[in-house]
Order: sequence, then C-alpha cells, then structure tokens
Amino acid sequence: MAALRRGIGAAAALRERENAVYASLFNSRGYSESAPSSLDKCAVANPVLIDDSIDSAATEIKIAPTLLRPRVLVYDGVCHLCHSGVKWVIEADKDKKIKFCCLQSNAAEPYLRVSGLQREQVLRRVLFVEGPGSYHQGSAAALRVLSYLPQPYSALSTLMIIPAPLRDAVYDYVAKRRYEWFGKDDDCLVLKEKELLDRFIDREELMQRTRSHSKA
Repeated sequence: MAALRRGIGAAAALRERENAVYASLFNSRGYSESAPSSLDKCAVANPVLIDDSIDSAATEIKIAPTLLRPRVLVYDGVCHLCHSGVKWVIEADKDKKIKFCCLQSNAAEPYLRVSGLQREQVLRRVLFVEGPGSYHQGSAAALRVLSYLPQPYSALSTLMIIPAPLRDAVYDYVAKRRYEWFGKDDDCLVLKEKELLDRFIDREELMQRTRSHSKA
C-alpha cells in the first residue's frame, strides 16, 4: 500500500509539473510582435519533457531546451495540395512572418500539446498556432495566415465574416478528397525543395532524416 501511495503521489506531482510546463511554453513575456528578427523567440529555459510511455511511479524527468515560436502553421507535409499552399505563402510572405512545421515531424508535438489536439485532428484540419493561448484550425487557420501577408493577399482574410460552419464545410469537402485529387508522397514534400527549409522550424529534424535515408 505504501508503494502504491508513493506511485499515485508521484504521478499526481508529475501531472502538475507537466501542466505548468505547457502553460509556460507561450509565456507572454517571451512573445513579441516586434521586428521579424525578434518575434520568433518564444523561448522557455529547459522545460520538462515527459515520456508518457514510462511507468509513472518510476518516471525519469528529462530536461532539454525547447523553443516554441508564434505564427507556426502545422500542416500535412505529405499532401501535394497542402505543400503547394505552403509554397504560395512562402513566396507571398516577404516579411517572413509565418513559420511552418510538417505534422509528420516530432517537432510538431509541442504545438499539438499546447493546442490540446491530436495528430489525427490536425491531419483533417490544418493548425495555425498564432501565439499565447491563440490557435486556429481549418478555414480559420488559412484566413489568419492570410491576414499576416502583405496586400492584396491580406484582404482575403475578410472572408472570416462568412459563418464558420459554411467555411469549414467547403474546407472539409476538399480536405477529405485532397489525396484523391492532388496525390500524396511517402515523406514530407519539402525535402524535395530544400531551399524552402529555412522557413521550417523542423528543419534540423528533416535534414537529419535525409542524412539517415542516404546512409541506409
């Protein structure tokens, strides 16, 4: 019984610490709307990363530096339609306000966690993590991304006045058929256009994957 109580106590303490960490990942003190050179730094010093696969009574807390950035679009990296949309945004976003992350990358996990979403949900509807406590999915995510682009593209964000159920009905109709209509790849398509990787927060992970494939 004593061992069981210790295990339950350790699990509860672990959950509390995990919640505190993810609440602090987008600490407003680290979020800036200033020039592009500083607005990407939403840093947390040595946050706790918890491996849920380890038994809670014997969990070893791992410490590693993590960086969460504002205005990150997490999207289906193997989808041809999604990748074409990302390429278009990169070309239009001259001020480099938007960053990207392939849903298939491990780097997407902290953004899913702070948004309270599973990968399957983001596979259905793209995720845009705008900043502290602010994220959007589906048509709202696409329109919020457009709002950060220069004119005339940002004007398209006024389509947000269309009721969300109607916008998302159109979005979902296309999203469910995107592989059939536009195709998909076996790996993140950006790996075939490495000149775009500068805009990806999972750049190092993707490059490491490429090197691993080359050695295989």
